[in-house]
Amino acid sequence: MTEYRLGEAAALLGVSDDTVRRLADAGTLKSRRTRGSQRLIDGRSLARYAAAQRPSGDPETRRESARNRFPGIVVRVVKDRVSAQVEVRAGPFRVVSLLTREAVEELGLEPGVAVSAVVKATNVVVERAR
Repeated sequence: MTEYRLGEAAALLGVSDDTVRRLADAGTLKSRRTRGSQRLIDGRSLARYAAAQRPSGDPETRRESARNRFPGIVVRVVKDRVSAQVEVRAGPFRVVSLLTREAVEELGLEPGVAVSAVVKATNVVVERAR
């Protein structure tokens, strides 16, 4: 059985440690305490809870086939004459997109702007955490 420490579960859900603690106290997440009184969250319970959560974001933007959305903030924009590179920090993730300079300017993308990185890929690699 896979178990996660409170902070690990919080990072996986994108919430605070306190939120996970409250979910466990309410019985929403199955947990147990170690001999040292450390709380461990059951992996299957965490997965069920995560799967049941509604994705964040405006419902109007959900009318397309791309489902992998990472809300974040633009931290860097590098433009040349034709293209641009936009770096987004989405929680613990770094997402880099290459697009046209024209698109960057039309969207007003610059450091500090809140965005959603939308990813649609034909090939997705899934690795098991170590």
